[in-house]
Amino acid sequence: MQIKSEVIENAFIRMEPLEARHLDGWRQACAADPDFWNRLSPNRMLEEGFDANAAKLIAGMQTGASVTFIITRGGQVVGTSSFLGIDETNAVVEIGGTYYHPDHRGGPVNPSAKRLLLGYAFASGAQRVQFKVDALNLRSRAAVTKLGAKQDGVLRSDRLTWTGRRRDTVIFSILPQEWPAIRDQLDARLAKLSN
Repeated sequence: MQIKSEVIENAFIRMEPLEARHLDGWRQACAADPDFWNRLSPNRMLEEGFDANAAKLIAGMQTGASVTFIITRGGQVVGTSSFLGIDETNAVVEIGGTYYHPDHRGGPVNPSAKRLLLGYAFASGAQRVQFKVDALNLRSRAAVTKLGAKQDGVLRSDRLTWTGRRRDTVIFSILPQEWPAIRDQLDARLAKLSN
């Protein structure tokens, strides 16, 4: 498996590897939903927390441990998602660090991003694509389930969030033999949204 940092896009969105030129638009998108960052995120992408966490993501890209994408629609930054924990030896990658501006939830952005990321991961040789979701984040859990990922289990008290809360993490995964059916379902969803 080889995950590279490159632009991927479809009719709805463009996903560009994070660069310094994206930071202002990304900061504005994050500021649109402070409740998410204050309640459901392990990291805080508001105020001073934004700069520190953006720097960590950029550093992860430089080492090849992750690839963070800025998602744009019509030239506007509407969110972000990443390949995390890239394990080339075992051909495993996580899709995570996903956030969408509230105005772009429930439409084509999330299924488009998942279609692009999953397609890229499996075309690159992934043997397992996983998702790690905060047990309290019911919206994200529903979206990953709707996607067709299988729930593998719950890691209790898995992570300390920036607020000091101990997070339970729900693990989901998709395997290569499951991808064609999920791909077809995503393509059908996106076709309906383009009409």
